[in-house]
Amino acid sequence: MSAALEWLNYHHLHYFWMVAREGTIARASEKLRLTHPTISTQIKVLEGAMGEKLFERQGRRLVLTEVGQVVYRYAEEIFSLGREMLDTVKGRPTGKATRLVIGVADSVPKLLVGKLLEPLRRSSQPIHVVCREDRPERLLVELATHMVDVVVSDAQVPTGSGVKAWSHLLGECGVTFFAAAELGISRRGFPQCLDGAPVVLPTWTTVSRQALEEWFERLKIRPKVVAEVEDSALLKTLGQAGWGAFPTPSALAGTVRAKYGVAAIGTTDDVRERFYAITMERRIKNPAVAAIQEAAQQRLFA
Repeated sequence: MSAALEWLNYHHLHYFWMVAREGTIARASEKLRLTHPTISTQIKVLEGAMGEKLFERQGRRLVLTEVGQVVYRYAEEIFSLGREMLDTVKGRPTGKATRLVIGVADSVPKLLVGKLLEPLRRSSQPIHVVCREDRPERLLVELATHMVDVVVSDAQVPTGSGVKAWSHLLGECGVTFFAAAELGISRRGFPQCLDGAPVVLPTWTTVSRQALEEWFERLKIRPKVVAEVEDSALLKTLGQAGWGAFPTPSALAGTVRAKYGVAAIGTTDDVRERFYAITMERRIKNPAVAAIQEAAQQRLFA
């Protein structure tokens, strides 16, 4: 790989970067004012230099492979630095901001992430935030290889993961169940009102689902699971559409009620949702990450 990098053709890298951004060679051709065969050939040359496939075809679109995603991230940084260099040489203001790359576990509610990032929006120092969503195990690998600065997750670093990282608690809260009015689920007698009721739940791979199932088992409650969803936003959308009652961290209860127009049918503190900032540091030193933790503990989960 090192020999290939010594002879890396940055024109080829730029063509690859444009195709990845545009999604098709045709659109990249228009932007670059080059022919389709020219770009296609030079991407193949780049793949040959890398010794890896960078794209897979899905229908009419080209989708990045795992290696392609890594190369694209580096290309983003390379061309961003290039623009900054030109601005600096020409005496133009760069407006350079601190760059914070955040890995977000796919099981973490995006409404929560938005609230966690709020102090960065109001920061006196400009911060350029890059968010990457993926499975926790993949994000931990990216953390270890310094592709991300911090991982936001609903689970601590698992024992035996092979990644020496530290989990910093952002906060914890109970769980609130919501339902669309058309379902007619009574608020009285919660949580027994969930017995036999249609529910939309996270998938079994999540910590949240496992905790909910243990709670149902203890209380001898048997809800009717009508959908299992990985994406938290889709879970709420299905709940809003009347598929079934759905759980959400109680810290987001007010936001969910206002955004989705659903009614809370009950809250339990017997099921706890915990969220962590995972870093390679035993103590958080990054000021932006420290600001996220402080705001979470003092406001969101207070």
